[in-house]
Amino acid sequence: MAEEPKQLFGQVEELLSSDNRGRLGSLLSEQRSSDIAEIVELLDDSDRRVVFDLLDKSVAAEVLEKVDEATRSELFDLLGERELTGLISELDADDAADLLAELPAAESEDVLDHIAQDQARQIKDLMTYSEDSAGGIMDPVLVSVSEDATVGEAIDEIRSAEIDEDFFSVFVVNRRGEFLGDVRIRHLISRSESTGIKQFIDTDTIYVTTDTDQEEVRNVFKKNDLIVVPVLDAKHRLVGRITADRVIEVAEEEAVEDMYAMAGTDAAELENFSILHAARIRMTWLLPCLGGTAITAVVALVFKNIFIQADLLYIFITAFAFAPMIAAISGNAGLQTSAVVVCGLATGDLAALRIGQVFAREVRVALLVAVSCGLIGGMICAVLPGLIPAEVLAEGAKAASVRGIEWGQHVQIVLAFAAAMFSAIMVSTTLGLSLPFLFRKVGIDPAISSGPLVTTVNDAISVAIYLALTLVLIR
Repeated sequence: MAEEPKQLFGQVEELLSSDNRGRLGSLLSEQRSSDIAEIVELLDDSDRRVVFDLLDKSVAAEVLEKVDEATRSELFDLLGERELTGLISELDADDAADLLAELPAAESEDVLDHIAQDQARQIKDLMTYSEDSAGGIMDPVLVSVSEDATVGEAIDEIRSAEIDEDFFSVFVVNRRGEFLGDVRIRHLISRSESTGIKQFIDTDTIYVTTDTDQEEVRNVFKKNDLIVVPVLDAKHRLVGRITADRVIEVAEEEAVEDMYAMAGTDAAELENFSILHAARIRMTWLLPCLGGTAITAVVALVFKNIFIQADLLYIFITAFAFAPMIAAISGNAGLQTSAVVVCGLATGDLAALRIGQVFAREVRVALLVAVSCGLIGGMICAVLPGLIPAEVLAEGAKAASVRGIEWGQHVQIVLAFAAAMFSAIMVSTTLGLSLPFLFRKVGIDPAISSGPLVTTVNDAISVAIYLALTLVLIR
């Protein structure tokens, strides 16, 4: 917490502890809703109740919208249905729709039944769209005029509309409500009121459709330096707008979702503070990983039996000591590749969308990395056993009733290790390169391809490659 918010939190705590509600109300009235929201996240339920009792209704609504999802879940339980209805009615339709989407369906319907009919209709329309689409994040409040309107009529429309600080242009539609373009404010204030607006329409206005994914919307804003973009339905009719401040929120949401997916969990664990809830979500990812590591163990046991049948158990014992190195390095190499691809896909980088170009680059990078790691790892494999005193190795072999390794066999293990390191890195890089594209094609978040589940699969493959090469070369 920054110094000023930290100081403010200390003042709020002091006034709460002394039950000085008059001074606390005056203090809160001087603060921004974003700062109050940050403080509310740190308070317990009884103190939150006091704070909300002291806030103006409009400010309380903003605070409810700006707190994190886990805190908001607790506030839903703290606030009565009537109070919650009053706060949501204070919000813009798009923000209200976002909040109601977090409530159970029955509670959401009850709230909608008790707010103004026009506002309820707008909110219900927004809730029909996917929450991750342009329709789900758009604001239905906008200013539009007919192509036959004059500058004066457009200005009158602006004066009578409920506009805010995010108002930058007037959208123009034809008689069927189909979008034609927009007209910037500067044209309206610099022309005669009798001038037809049609001649100022920018028909090259960039727009998105209601089913456009919010990640793509973010990329549209980024690439074109936009402040606002209109949203059209399937019939090319104007239904809403998205502003830059909303896109900043989307960018943060997408970044959080990708980070959680790459870490092997889900942003859903932020929905409340319950440790059981968080543990359950993490275990849904970790249980498949346990299964994956069990597969790696099965691979090792199968190869151990093969080595025993060939009277090479002593080779297996030494070789297997280096298996974690190959699994870890190859897994990280694949993770690096998938992270590069996932970031490219998330930002809409055109180069990242062309698998041929990405493949040509990443394969060359992987070759250099694989050769380097194979040579360096081979040297480590060659030198490391020599650092252990010979008498210790002899005693260990005697205790395990296995033979010692001859110099020629040690060289073969080193060669197998270097070759396996090279092969495992190439395989894991191929997985890291292809899986994000495959996941994206079938509608799965590509970030999952960088998660522990895929890394676990790579471990089993890399260990199998290493032990198979060792067996082939020793024989």
